[in-house]
Amino acid sequence: MEQVTVTVSSRSFDLRSTSLRDINAALHAPDLAGEFVITHPDGAHNVAVGTNAAVKITVDGHVGYYAAGMNQQAEITINGNAGTGVAENMMSGSVWVKGDASQSAGASAHGGLLVIEGNAAARCGISMKGVDIVVGGNVGHMSAFMAQAGRLVIRGDAGEALGDSIYEARIYVRGDVASLGADCVAKEMRPEHHQELEQLLKTAGFEGDDTGAYIRYGSARSLYHFHVDNAASY
Repeated sequence: MEQVTVTVSSRSFDLRSTSLRDINAALHAPDLAGEFVITHPDGAHNVAVGTNAAVKITVDGHVGYYAAGMNQQAEITINGNAGTGVAENMMSGSVWVKGDASQSAGASAHGGLLVIEGNAAARCGISMKGVDIVVGGNVGHMSAFMAQAGRLVIRGDAGEALGDSIYEARIYVRGDVASLGADCVAKEMRPEHHQELEQLLKTAGFEGDDTGAYIRYGSARSLYHFHVDNAASY
């Protein structure tokens, strides 16, 4: 087996001269602490996956599939765009994408905060299980499909079938929604929802947004139990 050549004392990792395997291995070291920078990612897949330490990681450039997947505790910033599945299955910590994100951003994530300053493609927040996701721009079709828990904030527009088969997650949209998915309906914005949304926006760096411009969406709860009259909706 190839020996890991990167040591934990390293603070800056260059993907043009060091293998991704070695970099990720260094970021998985026990008792990891401090701040780290990964340069020249050049669209590499699986950058900074599986981190489980309260560290700060900056990825200086665009990344490919599944960047920052399975993150726990770390604060990860991507100074560029992200490919499919950024922050997939994240448990805690934060992932901040300064550009756009491809499909399935935050898929199945259980906790933490995902911020996408630009747009997110299809299926953003699919099967989310407790994560908070804030998107500065638009999201594509089937976003929040089967979303079970957590909050998805969309400052722009949403594509078709938003919230299809949603459970108890909450969606806040400022722009237009092309169409709602099965069992997803608009709901009243009560004072606690304005307060919740205001805090989410502030945390994500969008303080000052008028929460009154947003519509809340959630589950109509008609598909929780099978009923033959709803067969066409499943």
